[in-house]
Amino acid sequence: MEKFSNVDEIINILKPVNPVYCIRPKSIENSVKFFKNNFPGKILYAVKTNPNKTVLKLISNNGVDNFDVASIEEIKLISKLNTNAKLYFMHTIKAREDISEAYFNYSVKDFALDTKEELQKILESTNYAKDLNLYIRIAISNEFAEIDLSRKFGALPSEALGLVRLCKQHGKKIGISFHVGSQCMHKISFSKGIKEIGNIIKKTKIIPDVINVGGGFPSIYPDLKPEPLENYMHEIKKSLKELKLSKMPEIICEPGRSLVAESGSSIIKVNLRKKNSLYINDGTYGSLFDAGVPNFILPSRMISNGRMQSKKLTAFNFFGPTCDSLDFMKGPFLLPNNIKEGDYIELGQLGAYGLTFRTKFNGFFSDKIVEVGDKPIMSLYDSSSKLDYLVA
Repeated sequence: MEKFSNVDEIINILKPVNPVYCIRPKSIENSVKFFKNNFPGKILYAVKTNPNKTVLKLISNNGVDNFDVASIEEIKLISKLNTNAKLYFMHTIKAREDISEAYFNYSVKDFALDTKEELQKILESTNYAKDLNLYIRIAISNEFAEIDLSRKFGALPSEALGLVRLCKQHGKKIGISFHVGSQCMHKISFSKGIKEIGNIIKKTKIIPDVINVGGGFPSIYPDLKPEPLENYMHEIKKSLKELKLSKMPEIICEPGRSLVAESGSSIIKVNLRKKNSLYINDGTYGSLFDAGVPNFILPSRMISNGRMQSKKLTAFNFFGPTCDSLDFMKGPFLLPNNIKEGDYIELGQLGAYGLTFRTKFNGFFSDKIVEVGDKPIMSLYDSSSKLDYLVA
């Protein structure tokens, strides 16, 4: 993989016709260090967020050897890259064949579920193994999340009571987990989830071996500015203490976006300008899915490339390169008013899901990936990132 000191150097040397995806190793180092120093337990990286091999190696090299996997293909990928990895199959709905292969071929012992039917499936697919660690996922409100996951996953608290009792009979260890939803913008969601686990403990008289607070830790975007992540960690620690358990269970989390979002950006080129619409060479079928379907506003900056930039910023929307009108990103993306065809733009916060959702629709696809040494456009971990003045 080619390495460059900064994004401007990429433009000057490569003059790319197709999109270029940038990975920032230092950003991953900073985010992992923060979680290791502040989270009161074990960190599982959510592989679905960014399964790029370079990113996964950076995660491991910075001290995270536990992975939240959602498919047998993710299990195979991690097993090849990191022989010391411990894998947690945290998707609550799995094919029997995948459960069996994970357990017998890859020694996966940790499985999530949210129904008694899934529990039965796990037991039958592992020949009623006695060394299973079973995690009951409960549904909690995702009211403060940008992407709601509660409609698809999680047992209602009343259903969870029976599941906890059943798993206690069949599992070597049991865990209770929840997920506050993707890009959770209020720390109180974590305390609500932990309080619900406390209610289950009181009603079942069963203290789990593990409490899993899930993922949902946010990153920062021009229109989504969460309070400091330290506050989230303090809320989790305070809420765990309020459970007043004689022995604290092991605590785990499953961060994805908050670990890798800042590490990735895409360099795109303007193919045409129509008033306040820019037609660009990447889009929702490429690395910009988050900007289209969930309408995340990505931090953006025009790359000078020797041309003067207007000091006046204008709000633009984007259209991607495909012949599909759904390939649209509403924005607004603030860029110099004099931007035109041939200019380059860097779009940030694409380390989360930017590579995951790419397709080859219409033949538009770029797999040019490089490493860069400069800072991300925006950062929760670095106060000197380039767009701090926009988020102050």
